[in-house]
Amino acid sequence: MAWPRREAERPSLRLRAERHAAGDPVRLAIVDELSVSDRAPVSCVGWLTSESNLLAHHLDVLSKAGLVERTRSSGDGRRRYVRLRHHAIDELVPRRSLSASPALFVCSANSARSQLAAALWTSLTGAPADSAGTHPAARVHPAAIDAAKRAGLDLSKATPRALGPDRSLPPVVVTVCDRAHEELAPDGSWVHWSVTDPVPQGSDGAFDATVDDLRHRIRSAVAPVGLAS
Repeated sequence: MAWPRREAERPSLRLRAERHAAGDPVRLAIVDELSVSDRAPVSCVGWLTSESNLLAHHLDVLSKAGLVERTRSSGDGRRRYVRLRHHAIDELVPRRSLSASPALFVCSANSARSQLAAALWTSLTGAPADSAGTHPAARVHPAAIDAAKRAGLDLSKATPRALGPDRSLPPVVVTVCDRAHEELAPDGSWVHWSVTDPVPQGSDGAFDATVDDLRHRIRSAVAPVGLAS
């Protein structure tokens, strides 16, 4: 998981940077329209209210970035259509991802965030997950148990436990609170999610927001093929 040296020099990253740089509002509008329909350049002038020479410039930028291509009509050979290169759009999304592997989630008290994260990980990826704390509490916070239940998860039998120094670690290790991350000072092979602690606020809304945050982080970080439907 450590950040590779010279990572930013990879050709794929340079290409993605060029494609992001093509994101002028007018060009984004063109991409939005082309995502559902190929268009003749002449029709783009109408719905973009753009001068034809300026439109040609936008299309040239998008074409150079590899986002669109022009094709000749198979009906009237004098006409051309602009089409979106959909796979090029797919390549704009972040490439790094976590595998749907056994995981360990760590926070300080192991009473809320790490417990919820482990339950969500198993629910969303199907892979086993565990949790631990650097300074475990006496019990899982009741509001975390209730929030889990509202999310279709069961923490009724969960108990906090300490992260042992000789503990064997699974392929994915995630600290979900800043205190644990800073105390452990992992070498970069671990993942860190700076999740807000819901315990000080204590409301149902705060715990539900934590569940939503963790669910979104897991869905964003794990490759789609590893997620349960």
